[in-house]
Amino acid sequence: MNTTPAYTEDTIVAAATPPGKGGIGVVRISGPDTAKIATQMLGDLPAPRYATVAEFRGADGTPIDAGLALYFPTPDSFTGETVLELQGHGGPLVMSLLVDAAVALGARRAQPGEFSKRAFLNGKLDLIQAEAVADLIDSGTARGARAALRSLVGTFSKAVEELQEQLTRLRLHVEAAIDFPEEEIDFLDDAKLQKQIEKCADAIDSLRNETRIGSILRDGFQVVILGKPNAGKSSLLNALSGQDAAIVTEVAGTTRDILRESIDIDGLMVELVDTAGLRDDPDMIEAEGIKRARKALKNADAILWIQDATQPAENNHEEDIADNIPQIILRNKTDATGESPGVQQQDPPILNISAKTGAGLDALRETIRQVAGYENLGDGAFTARRRHIDALNLAAQHFECGRDALKKNKAGEIFAEELKLAQSALGEITGSFTSDDLLGRIFSEFCIGK
Repeated sequence: MNTTPAYTEDTIVAAATPPGKGGIGVVRISGPDTAKIATQMLGDLPAPRYATVAEFRGADGTPIDAGLALYFPTPDSFTGETVLELQGHGGPLVMSLLVDAAVALGARRAQPGEFSKRAFLNGKLDLIQAEAVADLIDSGTARGARAALRSLVGTFSKAVEELQEQLTRLRLHVEAAIDFPEEEIDFLDDAKLQKQIEKCADAIDSLRNETRIGSILRDGFQVVILGKPNAGKSSLLNALSGQDAAIVTEVAGTTRDILRESIDIDGLMVELVDTAGLRDDPDMIEAEGIKRARKALKNADAILWIQDATQPAENNHEEDIADNIPQIILRNKTDATGESPGVQQQDPPILNISAKTGAGLDALRETIRQVAGYENLGDGAFTARRRHIDALNLAAQHFECGRDALKKNKAGEIFAEELKLAQSALGEITGSFTSDDLLGRIFSEFCIGK
């Protein structure tokens, strides 16, 4: 571990607790001038890593507050720099005065995510772990919080590193054969090489699937409800969310805009999107609602097609739906037809429900979990982001391109180069190969003080 901080341009300060009143408020200071500022604000430098009762003073010596001071000399701190945390009373004025005092003594106000960014740059966290700090704070479910914690302690990072190591061993095998042609290794006939290739392919696919589930844990699973007017879309939204979020009447076309409600299905955060009913002769306002409904399809993870079971069967074809978006067909109002509720067909899922009575809704919740892949999670799940999925997809593309070149043309050089590019794509996930622009975008999403 590098014991010399790499990011020591200046000293930063910020309140590490949210704005507003509270029993306790924390101000965090990090950087090369921290020890000097601590001595001036506290009268003496606290013992490292011990909670010290102290009076907090301004730059002119005026008392501001009293509380606990925690001092962490470099490199044994969250950021890797010298850090001081002042735990005082959580009033907005007190927090502001403490920050102002540190600024007057030479610190500057921290940018969003700057403490975590310094921890990353100083080797205290990799990029996945830094992002997990924000994910843990923003978690909407208990399971999502546990998954974010697993990313924070390195579960996701370890999986990426293990895949990197597999690709490295594969490259060594390929490049050795290229460098020593007198050995006359036939790439296609080398059973050891083929076994390594298949093992890497399986590992990439497995990590891509885990990352997709991790993204759902972080961002939720968006389900768009589609169907004709008066099929029961708004009634279904109300029944699943447990509240009267949408107006329900006998008049067709009541929903004119997009309505969104979030529900927790055993730890899976599902965003339900209620849309305007799809029909051929809408009025002007309803037509705008239908336009927005079709726009919502572009971000959908799954679609609930709801039909009126009391009406003739209808075609659910909608040209704006991508082929890879799973669909669940719901036959609503079966309380009026006398049909048994629940799953009637598995592939594609067809369910009999009654949004009015709630019959069949437990089976629907279970089907949504299955479609999301949530049933296959287990205790090792971690949170992931869209950029992680993109990077893994890119790595998979390079790997497949190289494998095809090897299989069709015995082009070992091309395979080795594509493996190198795949490793670079994986490096973007942990931050070993990351542009400053990407770092700026990532850490700008953090809250002040983290």
